[in-house]
Formats: sequence, structure tokens, C-alpha cells
Amino acid sequence: MTAKTTLPSGAHPDRRATGSHLFAVGQLVRLRHGHGSRSGAADLYRITAVLPPGENASPQYRIRSDGESHERVTTEDRLEAVAAATTGRGAALIERTFG
Repeated sequence: MTAKTTLPSGAHPDRRATGSHLFAVGQLVRLRHGHGSRSGAADLYRITAVLPPGENASPQYRIRSDGESHERVTTEDRLEAVAAATTGRGAALIERTFG
């Protein structure tokens, strides 16, 4: 016999449990500008929260840059992962230490 989970009216299952978000909280990303063109190296953001999908069904994220005093909300299709080599000295130290 299996138990059935019932959600309250209007509630949605936690999408993070299904792995539908490509990026994780704490991960460094770059915000794409325009038609997939890349932004500058100073436009690095850290994922601060994963959010439910927006109107276009794309997963959403709350992001923040060290150079800004506010957070932004954006969709997954506007973000790209940042390689460890481009994240600065801290990432280089981690790479040297842990391989």
C-alpha cells in the first residue's frame, strides 16, 4: 500500500525535488544580454534562490551581484554557468587545493 501526498488547494510540488532547475543556490552565473551575446566579466551573479517557473514555464532564479545593492529575478534561459577559471583567485585556490 502506498501513501498518497495531498497538497493544499493552490499549492504546487517543490520543483527543486524533481531537479528541474539547472543552477543551484550559491552558484556563480553570467547574465546573457540580448540575443545570447555575453556580458562582461564584471556581470557575475550568484544564485540566491530558486523560484517556480514563470509565465513561459522556464525556471526562475533570484540573483545578486556583489556590485549591486539589490537582487534581480531572471529566467534560466537568460543565464549561463561561469567556469571555475573565470571566477577569480578564490576559485583558483580551490582548484589548486582540491584538484
